[in-house]
Amino acid sequence: MALRRAVLDHVRVPVQTLALTGSEQRWSVLGSLRFMSSHDDHLTKEEVIDRVLSVVKCFPKVDPSQVTPDVHFQKDLGLDSLDNVEIVMALEEEFKLEIPDKEAVRIDACNLAIEYIYNHPMAS
Repeated sequence: MALRRAVLDHVRVPVQTLALTGSEQRWSVLGSLRFMSSHDDHLTKEEVIDRVLSVVKCFPKVDPSQVTPDVHFQKDLGLDSLDNVEIVMALEEEFKLEIPDKEAVRIDACNLAIEYIYNHPMAS
């Protein structure tokens, strides 16, 4: 679903074909497409670390002084599973991406969130 949404965000298909000649139609279709970039503006590991830690530190039930890249949400910060879900949702919003449920349940520590987001091609 996330891949479909990402592709649809970058490709625009004309709804209506005008009465144009063959070469004009080709240019009309090409003019309405947005080509995907190679995502050269991918986030650096340091940016991801800083932003993930910032999201976790801003969570109301967290003592910011305890947050490090290796902290576990439940074991080290004393959060419950619902808090874990809320942190993952905040990370999705921060990085403008959708984390599938199968992956989201595995993200229970800062280092796992950092790795997942850093390796996600659409994180911004």
